[in-house]
Amino acid sequence: MKSNVIHIDNTGNGFEEAIKEIRKVAVYEELNHKNSLQLQLCGEEMLSLVTSVSGETKASFWMETGGNAFCLYVSTKTKMDREKRDLFLSSSTSGKNEEASSFLGFLRNIFEFTMLSGPDHGDSLPDDVLDDLTNHVIKCTDTEWDKYEQSTLKRLANTIKIGIRGGDVVMTVIKTFQ
Repeated sequence: MKSNVIHIDNTGNGFEEAIKEIRKVAVYEELNHKNSLQLQLCGEEMLSLVTSVSGETKASFWMETGGNAFCLYVSTKTKMDREKRDLFLSSSTSGKNEEASSFLGFLRNIFEFTMLSGPDHGDSLPDDVLDDLTNHVIKCTDTEWDKYEQSTLKRLANTIKIGIRGGDVVMTVIKTFQ
């Protein structure tokens, strides 16, 4: 069975609809309360992870079920750089790009990786240099991603797959219930 496709953006539009869709699938598949909550948590953390890593998000979410396996999918397009790519791939179970499974995919993966630039941190001076300047206000903002979603998702899901092709990212989370 395939669920409805829900469109999500980084302002929160579609997020609640995606969670409702997960609940509908859980009811349809007659999951018990505990399993239903686990599936819902997988979906929430998956959507949060994609939004955290990619920043500007216009994504599609859907689910497919078969037997005891539940596959949750998020497909998005992002401006890819090496840092984002590494963050996405570190979220996967294998740490590898699923789009690079064939020989041509492998070659395309290597070519795309070499063409990626580093993250754009602007033209400002490094923080350690700015901290040494007089009359400079030190900002206490910690914008680094804490990887909470990643660790929660890795504990809950059986398999996490990431496929990157250019700026297109497909994240697949597979949860199997006994």
